Amino acid sequence: MSFIIKMNKKRFDIVDHIAIQVSDIGTSLKWYKRRYKCAVIYADSTWGLIQFNNIKLALVSNDEHPPHIAFLDNKIHLSKDTTKHRDGSISKYYKDLNNNYIEHVSYDSKDDDKDDNNRM
Repeated sequence: MSFIIKMNKKRFDIVDHIAIQVSDIGTSLKWYKRRYKCAVIYADSTWGLIQFNNIKLALVSNDEHPPHIAFLDNKIHLSKDTTKHRDGSISKYYKDLNNNYIEHVSYDSKDDDKDDNNRM
C-alpha cells in the first residue's frame, strides 16, 4: 500500500514542528532566541528544538538529520521500525512523492519496550 493511501486513512491536522538544516546549531539557536524571543526546548550538538507560540522549529545539522515536517501522531508507537530519539520522542519517517521527509512523532513513552538501537 502506498504512503499516500495510508495517509488518506488518517487525518493529520497538527503540525508538531518543521525542521531546517543549519551549519551551526549553537549559533543558530542564539540567533533565533535573540531575533524571535522563542524558547529552547532541547539542544545538543546535532539538533535543537525551539518553541514559538504556535509551532516548534527544529534546527538540524547538515550531516546528521534531513529537513522535514513533522505531524503529531500519538499512535506511532504501534508501528514497526520506529526511532526513539535522545529527547524521548518516538517517530517514524516517510518520504513523499518528491523525496521530502515527513515525520510522524509522539512524545508518549509507550514505546519503551521497543528496540532503542535506532536512536538519532
